[in-house]
Amino acid sequence: MTDKFRALMIDKEEDEQSVNFVEISEDELMEGNVLVEVTHSSLNYKDGLALTGAPGVVKSFPMIAGIDFSGIVKDSEDEKFSHGDRVVLNGYGLSENHFGGYSERARVKSDHLLKLPDNISNKQAMAIGTAGYTAMLCVLGLEDWGIKPEDGEILVTGASGGVGSVAVSILSTLGFQVVASTGRLNETEYLTGLGATSVIDRSELSEPSRPLGKEIWAGAVDSVGSQTLVNTLAQIKYGGAVSACGLAQGMDLPGTVIPFILRGVALIGIDSVMAPMDKRERAWERLSNDLDTAKLEEMIVDSTLENIPNLAHKILAGKVRGRVVVNILENN
Repeated sequence: MTDKFRALMIDKEEDEQSVNFVEISEDELMEGNVLVEVTHSSLNYKDGLALTGAPGVVKSFPMIAGIDFSGIVKDSEDEKFSHGDRVVLNGYGLSENHFGGYSERARVKSDHLLKLPDNISNKQAMAIGTAGYTAMLCVLGLEDWGIKPEDGEILVTGASGGVGSVAVSILSTLGFQVVASTGRLNETEYLTGLGATSVIDRSELSEPSRPLGKEIWAGAVDSVGSQTLVNTLAQIKYGGAVSACGLAQGMDLPGTVIPFILRGVALIGIDSVMAPMDKRERAWERLSNDLDTAKLEEMIVDSTLENIPNLAHKILAGKVRGRVVVNILENN
């Protein structure tokens, strides 16, 4: 008989969603050609949505939650991976249509796995997590557009959250002047410690304004969406760009085409879930070089799996700072 192990399972009967800790066996895992002993996962905004029953996030039930994980290969049918390899997986349908990372073991497709750089530990990989990997994709988007530190200030919205915290850190390490926008000005010291040159209240960007504002930012990383993204676009300098990856304020975009056609502003859409492997490898390589591990340590909130259902509500309410790292092997 296969040993049982622990997982956090989302289920749904009629319109009622439930979240429970369960004991399952390897035989009950979904199809895949690599079996991984999961050591760490993380809590992302999308995890909060899934665990609290936001419609459209989880595509099939029952579902093990957790959109990412790091771990150690236990068994592989693909010669690209061997027993003992340290690996990471972000997205690719985890917690949507394939069992996720809030489990002591996971069976996944080898095409979705990436070997961790030698200088990134399993815990650090989830301190980065999907939020940090997405932040790196956002930075790469701005770089690929041609934005350089000498072009001017970069705005980071939702700066106290996971994407924002890592984006502030990376951009400052790369020599950019970073202005952090947050709804929690009490986190100013935290954000300046990550490298922000100044911090502004999110209210300056969250209310309806003119279609075109003063040119302030060379570029921006936005994880908020809605009116905040519209106002950010209206303040981007001629030829600048915004990497957009989130919808914390909303999924609408109540703006105009004016910034695009009068200032040549670019809106760069960032998808981390189904990003091709070459983009992932590029992002993780850059993270291994450009992310200050001392700053990363400042972002970490340690958690066990038992605390995640409670923290899911807090992350949606904007009450979680930085990156929640879930030690899968540790019990309360």
